[in-house]
Amino acid sequence: MTPDQERYAEALAIERMHGAYAPQWIAERIGSLAMAGDEAGVLRLVEIARRLDELMCAPEV
Repeated sequence: MTPDQERYAEALAIERMHGAYAPQWIAERIGSLAMAGDEAGVLRLVEIARRLDELMCAPEV
C-alpha cells in the first residue's frame, strides 16, 4: 500500500468512526499535535484531512 493509499484508508476509517463530526475531530487533533510540537503528526493529519474532504465532497454514483 502506498502512503497515498494509507492516507485515504485513514480518512475512511475516521469518517466511519466519527461520521459528520470527522472534520472537527481531525481539526481538534491537529490542534493538539501542534501544541505538542509534533510537526510530522500535524502534516500527516493535514494530508488525511485533504483526502477526507475529497471523499466527503465526491458526488455519489
